[in-house]
Amino acid sequence: MPISSDAPSKNELRAAALARRDALSARQRAGAARAIAARMPPLDITPSTVVAGYAPIRSEIDPVQLMQRFAAAGAALAMPAISARNAALAFRSWKPDDALVPGAFGISEPPATALEVVPDIVLVPLVAFDRSGHRIGYGAGYYDRTLASLRRQKTVTAIGLAFAAQEIAQVPALPHDVRLNYVVTETDLFGFGSL
Repeated sequence: MPISSDAPSKNELRAAALARRDALSARQRAGAARAIAARMPPLDITPSTVVAGYAPIRSEIDPVQLMQRFAAAGAALAMPAISARNAALAFRSWKPDDALVPGAFGISEPPATALEVVPDIVLVPLVAFDRSGHRIGYGAGYYDRTLASLRRQKTVTAIGLAFAAQEIAQVPALPHDVRLNYVVTETDLFGFGSL
């Protein structure tokens, strides 16, 4: 469906969604993280499955409880690392007790000595999402590049994590924007099929 010329821009949608996300209280955030962990998508997890999460920044939902559920189901865990501007993210092995170090832009990541891995499932932070599996991030394109690169290598499931308040009617998606397989919020699990 084409976006009308008077529709809000990605920057306007991003600003409004960030304001809604930032307005959530600490209690609401903690409750949402628990609810999301209880709403794990129905995926086959084996000992060889690698699930990549992220260290939350700004007011992003914390994925650690969901990551721990994946680990309890037998998955190995990983976290992203920014290797270079305008490059795909690298992923390094991580366990919940492992310390993270400041990486590019001050974002916490596993140290460079951690084993680099290729994830099967990627938990994706986002600013806004719609019910067709499109997302708006911060605008740097790291996850679009990363998911496109990973999907050229193998089947990778991308799961967006968000608060329900981050849902919008329609993301003005561009051809290079990579769709998610799922979005999980504290109230819903949206599935968009295999991509």
